[in-house]
Amino acid sequence: MAPGFLYCVRWSFLLVFPMEIKLILCDLDGTLLRSDKTISARSISVLNECRAKGILVGFSTSRGKSNIKAYEKQIIPDILICNGGGSILYKGQQIFSSAFSLEETRAMLAKAYEVCGDNAEITLDLLDKIYWNRRHDKSTDYDFGALYDDFRDFKERAFKICVQTEDVEKARLIGESVPGCDMLPFSDIPWYKYSPSDSTKEKAIEFLCGHIGISTGQIVAFGDDHNDIGMLKMCGKGVAMKNAIPEVKAAAAFETLSNDEDGVAAFLERELLGL
Repeated sequence: MAPGFLYCVRWSFLLVFPMEIKLILCDLDGTLLRSDKTISARSISVLNECRAKGILVGFSTSRGKSNIKAYEKQIIPDILICNGGGSILYKGQQIFSSAFSLEETRAMLAKAYEVCGDNAEITLDLLDKIYWNRRHDKSTDYDFGALYDDFRDFKERAFKICVQTEDVEKARLIGESVPGCDMLPFSDIPWYKYSPSDSTKEKAIEFLCGHIGISTGQIVAFGDDHNDIGMLKMCGKGVAMKNAIPEVKAAAAFETLSNDEDGVAAFLERELLGL
């Protein structure tokens, strides 16, 4: 075993890859991206080597498409699962889309203001745009050229809405304003994410597998946060990062190095490339 390589498996060592892997799915923040929000040259090289072996490479992220363009240019993924499962693109073509209705979008925005007050901080994702109701004094530096809107008379359907709050009860009241709403906290920032109940990574993967003709057992997936749990459980090889939250590590069959130690690349080098 290579010095310093963290490799943990909860099943038999001889059953590491009983099925041929057809697809690699990587979460971005806290997984493929290092803490400085970059992808290492090593990770880019390893993913390209895997693709050269005929393995599809994809992102599976809560980010909207507008917020992953720089990473698309570096990796050129075959598959994009964006907005936490709200949209799927295969070879550049959108094959699935799920968004709140306009009425649901407006109801949730109104409820966020009602529950959190007029100073509520909100972001909203469309397929290729993101809006923020603050131009300045944002609670996080997670800023990527978002457009401004105060959300008082919004006229487009949201793929995803995020509200800044640490109050679980307030978060619950916002989520209950729309039937069939999926609600999840972020582990690294005090925000909650809301999306339609069919906009999850695992449901997106089910649809994708049917579309391209592979099984979930032929997927190796990497993640670190709450919305990765279902994905890691359902895929043939679910891999948690060393920096993942405990719930993700409990759900995964494997654990690798942290995002800052190129954990995705380290795992793929050893198990797919035999390096």
